[in-house]
Amino acid sequence: MKIKIVRNILFGLIIIFFSLLAAGVNFVMPSYQAGYIAGVEVKRMDKDGLISKANPVDGPVRDVYFISTHAADSDTEIRVYRNEDTHWGFPFYFKFGSADVAGLAQSLANNKQLVQIKYYGWRLKMFEEYPNIISIKPLDNVNDLARPWVSYFLYTVLLIGFGMVIQMIRGWFSYHINSQAVAKS
Repeated sequence: MKIKIVRNILFGLIIIFFSLLAAGVNFVMPSYQAGYIAGVEVKRMDKDGLISKANPVDGPVRDVYFISTHAADSDTEIRVYRNEDTHWGFPFYFKFGSADVAGLAQSLANNKQLVQIKYYGWRLKMFEEYPNIISIKPLDNVNDLARPWVSYFLYTVLLIGFGMVIQMIRGWFSYHINSQAVAKS
């Protein structure tokens, strides 16, 4: 009976571990969205977030561009992206031209051009966290939207690894359960 409890706890820990790895891949690897740019704005931020009366300046300040979009198939679904340089930090996109991306976005917004937005990260409203745009590219058709093939490959590797680990643990525990049954008889 104790072995089954240990096995179930181990299965739970493995599920949590592989779920965290998949979430990490989802957060760090680029995703693509097709849509139209609705507007661009610049906000001053410090290490604590947006500067306001409630959050006065308490360190180095930087300009962060925010780009509002709406989906290609819906005028009501608004998405807001952060457009900030990653410099040499993680994730390693080595992005230095956020002002250029903001200028391109403004130009494409004026022309009502369909665009492909390449970004990473998640929108977490509770923490005022926005996905960061890596690049913007004009599109002729929604069907021309790129696919995140590297992410698909990494998800497949994680799924295969998960299956292999589960099978290995099942085999190990069934061996020990069977050896205990043989020892008792």
